[in-house]
Amino acid sequence: MIIVPEREIADLMTRAAAFDAVEKVFAAMAADDAYNFPVVREAIGHEDALYGFKGGFDRAGKVLGLKAGGYWPHNLEKRGEINHQSTVFLFDPDTGKAKAMIGGNLLTALRTAAASSVSIKHLAREDAKVMGMIGAGHQATFQLRAALEQRSFEKVIGWNYHPDMLPNIAKIAEEAGLPFEAVDLPGMAEADVIISITSAFAPSLMADHVSAGTHIACMGTDTKGKQEVEAALLAKATVFTDEVAQSVSIGEAQHAVAEGLIAESDVHQLGAVINGTHPGRVSADDITLFDGTGVGLQDLAVAASVVDLAIEKGIAIEVDF
Repeated sequence: MIIVPEREIADLMTRAAAFDAVEKVFAAMAADDAYNFPVVREAIGHEDALYGFKGGFDRAGKVLGLKAGGYWPHNLEKRGEINHQSTVFLFDPDTGKAKAMIGGNLLTALRTAAASSVSIKHLAREDAKVMGMIGAGHQATFQLRAALEQRSFEKVIGWNYHPDMLPNIAKIAEEAGLPFEAVDLPGMAEADVIISITSAFAPSLMADHVSAGTHIACMGTDTKGKQEVEAALLAKATVFTDEVAQSVSIGEAQHAVAEGLIAESDVHQLGAVINGTHPGRVSADDITLFDGTGVGLQDLAVAASVVDLAIEKGIAIEVDF
């Protein structure tokens, strides 16, 4: 069995490799060549922690496995460790034998950013110039770096529930040589692409904050009750997602479906656009929305990629298991 510890991930995994892995697995999902297993997520009654499993099988890539982990809210305060903890396990689909164990913390951030980046590539207008960010936490920095690689943006605008955190994303814009402007939510109407990455249970982005032709990636809603954008916005948009079943049950589409504003059949797989079986954006005035709920196959795809890179660079740890 191969082990790739967390400490090695930053030197191995690139945004380009994560993008390629996620784009391919989305395409496989839409072609019914890959599927996710039911998610398990539970409060364990200890340390206020949430713990669970996400897994799946990609027949096209011959990748089988799961990600185990969750959220320990007191880690940073008590132990100086990050609150989100995860590990990915891969198995040989031909034999069932354990194949690899990979640190999953940085990979989770990279695969989440890759998903929104893939949506921008396939759904945003080619002439998009203004990048809008809602959210300015740790994950927002990954999102912005990946997004800026997809179009020739000229400006970044941002809003956050806690304005004192906006320098986090202003720094990323500065590193890319772009001006940054803090705006109020109606100011998001200037954006051609908007990424929302918060853990909110009430919408911040409203339908009248979004101009015709905008692409929105909603990346923070992954639990029943969470909501980042007004449900009416989904009714105005062409809606895409990683996995439809998750989108309508725990993703951003849950609210619009519950209110009868859209049907489950109005939510489309992003992989279908990648494969060419859905046209995606039809006109420059279309509003497109990607609901990134996060699926186990994303984790497995980037983990398999990093194992290959570790072997190639000779730093994979091999153990007899």
